[in-house]
Amino acid sequence: MSGLRPVSGPPPNRRLRGFSRGWLVRTLGLLLVFCATVAQAEPAQEPRGEVVLTATGAIRAASGAMEFDVAALKALPSVSFATTTPWTKGVTTFKGVELKDFLTAIGARGQRLHCVAMDDYAIDIPASDAVGGGPILAYQSDGKPMTARDKGPLWIVYPYDAKAEYRSAVVYSQSIWQLRRIDVGD
Repeated sequence: MSGLRPVSGPPPNRRLRGFSRGWLVRTLGLLLVFCATVAQAEPAQEPRGEVVLTATGAIRAASGAMEFDVAALKALPSVSFATTTPWTKGVTTFKGVELKDFLTAIGARGQRLHCVAMDDYAIDIPASDAVGGGPILAYQSDGKPMTARDKGPLWIVYPYDAKAEYRSAVVYSQSIWQLRRIDVGD
């Protein structure tokens, strides 16, 4: 066979021109971590179930609005706490998304949360109330989903028994049930 001859010496360079394999692996790894983080923070764009909450205003969504069904809310980190309320008998255990985690998920950039209920009751809540161990968007009461008949499907509940300042007329007025919309503003 003419033109073919064995080559001795080190194997040919298997690197991409100008890039090492390690650099490529690190870059792809960082890209995957970034995409996974964005996917976790961004709720589903189109709810598959009934829309129970719409967020509008100074948020991350290009359209200016984000809609959530219960499944999308349950996909966010959840917490539970037991507390008494002026509207329920005895101690009730609530489960839901901390308001601070919800605001992070929607990329809220305002100082005020204008909250509106199904019956058009509306109240402004300072965004500064959204702290760890603070109010939640409750979607369960004593392990059961809440219906409109029992203040659901969403209720902003503070852990009233945890702090004396949570047992005030102002906080009670901010404990909006049958919540359907949060408008983030200044």
